[in-house]
Amino acid sequence: MTGPTEGKPGEKPTQRPAGQQTTPADIPEKDSSVDSPAALHTGSPTDAAPAGSPAIVTNAPAATPLVTGVQRHGMFGAHGPGDTSGYGLLVRAELGPKPTERPYGSWFDEVADALELALQQRGIPLTAIEQVTVAHGEITFYLHREHLQGILWAVRDEPALRFEMLASLSGADYGTRAGATVPRQLHVVYEMLSMTYRRRIRLEVAVDIDDPYVPSAVPVYPTADWHEREAYDMFGVIFSGHPALTRILMPDDWDGHPQRKSYPLGGIAVEYKGAEVPPPDERRVYS
Repeated sequence: MTGPTEGKPGEKPTQRPAGQQTTPADIPEKDSSVDSPAALHTGSPTDAAPAGSPAIVTNAPAATPLVTGVQRHGMFGAHGPGDTSGYGLLVRAELGPKPTERPYGSWFDEVADALELALQQRGIPLTAIEQVTVAHGEITFYLHREHLQGILWAVRDEPALRFEMLASLSGADYGTRAGATVPRQLHVVYEMLSMTYRRRIRLEVAVDIDDPYVPSAVPVYPTADWHEREAYDMFGVIFSGHPALTRILMPDDWDGHPQRKSYPLGGIAVEYKGAEVPPPDERRVYS
């Protein structure tokens, strides 16, 4: 008996004598012109930036170090036994993106080149970009807050960038690391969308909890209004220049900012039960 063998598309399969083994020469080679996902996003040497494109300076001096990853405590993202309290004593190892050097890969280098040129034309120093990271197919530009608003104008109006939409603005609190407070632990994250080029980038600013002032994005992106109010309400970030920075979720007289890591969990009196709910880490203990 004979068996069919594979050929090129459109060709009839040929017959191989019975018992003959398939050899490596019989296997069609993979088309090398197709980019792999890893080469597309991880900045491999095959995605080198165009000639004459200097790298954006990413080692700008900072008063305090930039932290992009800390340990996670609690059931969300942590491994271990079940935890009905929603917090408990579970700990997940630190995971955080590292600084990325050129080439970034994919279209990321085009955006970096266009952003660098736009900053130069607007008189903004390249050191306004503190760090660049590429992780999980996404690029993040960490910025110094002093130049945030100027960079927002650039990414919105520059023809080669055209990030017309601020899709989301959110806050984050990195809390503590190894028992010590993280420098500049409050972060504000801007998810930018270009409807012209169908691209997304992320901008991020880090500030100290004792100096939580960030320029408002409302003059550039009016839709940032309620987003900034939520970040203020939940994290206590004060957006300078916001037209009406008031709470949006909690009552106006609420004490504290509920999504800060220092905010107490549990212990809220439940009047109709005549009891008090203990903090989560006191409800159950895992040894």
